[in-house]
Amino acid sequence: MEKPIYKLLTIFFSTLFFFCSSFAAEEKLMFRGTEFKWVNPFPEDLEAPPGVHHRTFLSPSMQRNVGYTIYLPPHYMEAPNRRFPVVYYLHGGRPGSETRSLYPIPHLIDAMSSVAADPAIYVFVNGGILSHYNYAPLESMGEDLFVEELIPHIDSNYRTLADRSGRAIQGFSQGGRGTTRIMFKYPELFSSGAPGGAAYSVEYQISENNGVEYDTRAAEPTRFDFGEGNDAYTLAREYAESDGPRIEIALWGGTNGFNYESIIEYMKYLDSLEIGYKSYFVGGIGHNGYALYQVIGEELINFHGDRFDVEEN
Repeated sequence: MEKPIYKLLTIFFSTLFFFCSSFAAEEKLMFRGTEFKWVNPFPEDLEAPPGVHHRTFLSPSMQRNVGYTIYLPPHYMEAPNRRFPVVYYLHGGRPGSETRSLYPIPHLIDAMSSVAADPAIYVFVNGGILSHYNYAPLESMGEDLFVEELIPHIDSNYRTLADRSGRAIQGFSQGGRGTTRIMFKYPELFSSGAPGGAAYSVEYQISENNGVEYDTRAAEPTRFDFGEGNDAYTLAREYAESDGPRIEIALWGGTNGFNYESIIEYMKYLDSLEIGYKSYFVGGIGHNGYALYQVIGEELINFHGDRFDVEEN
C-alpha cells in the first residue's frame, strides 16, 4: 500500500513535471524536439516539500548559472555542527534537467524522517545536453561540470563529509550509464555507486566503435564522438587493472525493462573482471525508476548509507 506521504508528494512532483516541461527559457536550445535549459526552477506558486530546494551555481567554465535540486534531511537543520554524506543522483533521458528524476525524494523524506535510514544529503544534477557526457561541439561538458564544478560547490556551501568516505553516486537509464562511467573513472571520489537501468548495449557499441555512439534505438540516430575509451566497458577494465581505491557497487532495475538483457551481459563482464557488486532487480517492472523505488527505494538508500564512513561530529 502506498504510504500517505507519497500521495501528498505526488501532487508536487506531478505539477513540477508539467511545469518544467513547458517552462520557457530566454535562450532556447532544442535537442530532438525537446528544449534544453541549464536552469529549470520550481514554479513560484508551488511549495516544495520540507528540505527540498532548487538552487543554482555559477559555472566557472561556462560563466553561466546551472541549476541543481538538493534534499537536506531534517537533521541538517537540527544539528548545525554536524556534517553529512552526499549522494549525487544522475537523471535519465536527454537532454538534461535537474528537476526530471526527483522520484526518490518522497522515499528519502519518509526513510530519514522515520529513522529507517541514516541522514544524507541528495543532490540531483543537470547533466547537460547529452546527459553526463562531455561533448564540446554542443558546448555541453556535463561530466566536467559535475565532477570539477558541482561537487566542489556542494562541499564549499553545505556541511558535507567532503571526501570519498562520505560521497556516493547513483542514477537511472542515461543516469545509470553516466554513473557507471564516472564511478569507474573517478573511484577516488566515491565510496559507492548504484547504476540502474543502464543501456550497456550502447556502451558496448561505443567501446567497439572507437568512442563513437550511434544509438539505432533512436528514431533519428546521430553520431556522437565521446572519445576512445570513454565507455562503461573500457573504464571498468581499467578500474579492475588499477591499484586504486575500490567502490561498493549495486546494479538495479526491472526484469521487464528494455535494458535488462544488456545489464545481465554487463554483470557477466564485471564477473570476468572479478569486480564485485550487489544486485537489486524487481520482477514484473519495466524501465521505470519511479515504480522501482516503490519496491526497493529504501534498500537503495541504505545501500549507500551502510557504506558511508560516518562518525559522530
